[in-house]
Amino acid sequence: MRPVRGQIRFAMLLAALASAVTLGALCALAWAMHALLALPGQWPWFSLVLAVVLTMLAHVLRLAGFNQSHYAAFRLETRLRTDLAGHLARLPLGYVQQTGSGALSKVMMDDVKALHIFVADSTPLYARAYVSPVLTFALLCLLDWRLALAATAVLAAGMAVVSLGMRGAGEMASRYNAASENVSKAVVEYVQAMPVVRTFDTGASTFQRYQRALDAFVEVVLQWYRMAGFSSRMSVAILSPLPTLAALVWLGGWLIDRDALDAATWLAALLVGTGMAESLLPLMSLRHLVAKTQMSIHRIHEVMAEPPLSAPDATQGKEPLDANVCFEHVDFRYTDDGPWVLRDVSFEAPRGGVTALVGPSGAGKTTVARLIPRFWDASAGRIRIGGVDVREMPPETLMRQVAFVFQDTFLFADTIANNIRLGAPGATMDEVIAAARAAQAHDFIMALPQGYDTPAGERGVFLSGGQRQRITIARAILQNRPILVLDEATAFADPENEAALVAALSNLMRGKTVLMVAHRLSTVSDADQILVFDQGRLAEQGRHDALVAQGGVYARLWRNFEQARNWALAGERA
Repeated sequence: MRPVRGQIRFAMLLAALASAVTLGALCALAWAMHALLALPGQWPWFSLVLAVVLTMLAHVLRLAGFNQSHYAAFRLETRLRTDLAGHLARLPLGYVQQTGSGALSKVMMDDVKALHIFVADSTPLYARAYVSPVLTFALLCLLDWRLALAATAVLAAGMAVVSLGMRGAGEMASRYNAASENVSKAVVEYVQAMPVVRTFDTGASTFQRYQRALDAFVEVVLQWYRMAGFSSRMSVAILSPLPTLAALVWLGGWLIDRDALDAATWLAALLVGTGMAESLLPLMSLRHLVAKTQMSIHRIHEVMAEPPLSAPDATQGKEPLDANVCFEHVDFRYTDDGPWVLRDVSFEAPRGGVTALVGPSGAGKTTVARLIPRFWDASAGRIRIGGVDVREMPPETLMRQVAFVFQDTFLFADTIANNIRLGAPGATMDEVIAAARAAQAHDFIMALPQGYDTPAGERGVFLSGGQRQRITIARAILQNRPILVLDEATAFADPENEAALVAALSNLMRGKTVLMVAHRLSTVSDADQILVFDQGRLAEQGRHDALVAQGGVYARLWRNFEQARNWALAGERA
């Protein structure tokens, strides 16, 4: 909370002043009552007006304190989410994938919101809870030390009961928050998996997971209630104004009966002292909020503590000389103790050429493509672009070199035009349309209800898979970067459009360094070079005809591809 600590302290100061002024208003009322007892025929206008003014001032100060704490909370929320987003953008993609979007979105949304609630609502209450009893005790001591001790005894009894109720509260709070999070996860899973649920189990097993999470949550709540319910209710009863009032009435009446206390002092003590214990009541609910906030802070710190990918300073960053891509003895695994995904991979993708990456599923083709923009860093070896190690380039420089079309397309919940403009926000509408035409997307876009202004929906839900793929191709075309990485760019193209799409890509790839990951071998048979991966190693390298003639891994893949292409339903029945 360091960025807003000064504002939080100011809010707490205003809340403390409000408590002090409230006591001042009560003192003014006590003064008025003393004047009425001393001179019954005169109305104490000054003290009554002073009480009204101080009451209004206390209200203003209290509102000002809460305003400052809420402003600080919004500033902190903005700062934390901005820092988290910036930090996540610098982390390896492997960490993001392993942690999961659900967990990371919870940190950025729910955990930051928990800190917002703590700062906005709790800090002024903390000031009141600590300042008000101290000032009240001081005033009671000035009035009569015996009444001060009586009010303090009630306060001490209430705090003792509270401490009994708080035994084991830390462990129970952790269990409560964990059970609550499990319920939330189960609900999200149940809703997101609704198509699968309806198709396979009609909700039976999936709903049971939610029901088990809910039952576990209820069990934790009931156990906590049984453990702390009585002491919590008893502490609320003791710390309410009535016990303090009863103690002051009884002791004050006894002292007055023995002429040891005058009536005016007694009435003043009754006005001032009743709120002494009650001001501590917020601390009970704040304890739970603090425990929850500490867990949120811990998760935020865990994300922020993840080491980002190293990046050179702007003054030390290097610019690539050209669009040549070179792998030098690259090894890679996702975790330090995980299996090797790539071993001793070395190749060169020459500038302006088309290099195809093929191989069985899990051979490491897509991993090779995603090491180029440093979605991960190589565990060993070097990757060079234009003669410069990618780790020696500033991230902005590196991303200006490479455009992507991945098999897993992603569109934002924005218009078609703005999705194409991603990465090139200054592009004109004519340029957007030209890119869409080149990607064979213009015709279906114009057939949409609002053309290029049609919303794509969340993750492009309003478009088919092939349409989303062509939008991402148009996006890459518009960026016009010297290196183009295609990961199954034609995977969702129907037979009618596939030939036109491949032809458009062939024309647009001219002059660029292209790395094309492909399972459909017919799309890469004319590549300048084909890299064949098998079990994380570069098994073969060459052109199509030469690789088929070798009779190795590529030849086997080609034979399987030919058989799959010639498969027909009638033939299978026969």
